Amino acid sequence: MYPTVQDPPSYSADSHMVPIPASGVPNPSPTQPYPVHHPYISNSFHRAPTAPVPGQWTSGLCHCFDDPVNCAITCVCPCITFGQITEIVNRGSKSCVSRGFLYGLLSLTGFACFYSCFYRSKLRGQYDLPEEPCTDCLVHFCCAACALCQEYRELKNRGFDMGIGWEANMDRQKRGVTVAPIVIPGMAT
Repeated sequence: MYPTVQDPPSYSADSHMVPIPASGVPNPSPTQPYPVHHPYISNSFHRAPTAPVPGQWTSGLCHCFDDPVNCAITCVCPCITFGQITEIVNRGSKSCVSRGFLYGLLSLTGFACFYSCFYRSKLRGQYDLPEEPCTDCLVHFCCAACALCQEYRELKNRGFDMGIGWEANMDRQKRGVTVAPIVIPGMAT
């Protein structure tokens, strides 16, 4: 019933593609027969911008490093990002500077999250986006920087150049100007 100590287990040579290391840690070499998947490690630096799907966010709340420059600006001075977002969401009726300045003043009192959650709700209404992962005010209260980065990326992925404001974006759309394609070195002749 049980193998004796003298009878070592026998395995065919084909049962293991690679030897199992003595450490017990898998060998991530290219000869490994199965793909290594790390669900909690973001591939954000390799991710291409997602095309907008109606009723869905184009990026997650915690994908701040999809746009590292905006992430840094938002962490250092969130009023800049907030001003850019509000100018687009308000369709140019309120300036980036005035809304950003007001956000900065409200930040001193701790009430900026209540002001910014209003614009998140307005953005969601314009693009029919779900209220996730929780209510807008709670998202801005718990992680205002992540919320602002997500809203910025959302507008950017929907075709807005956030650095030029509403009027310049509308001029570009009227003229039919699009973003130039990315040329890979060595591909152009």
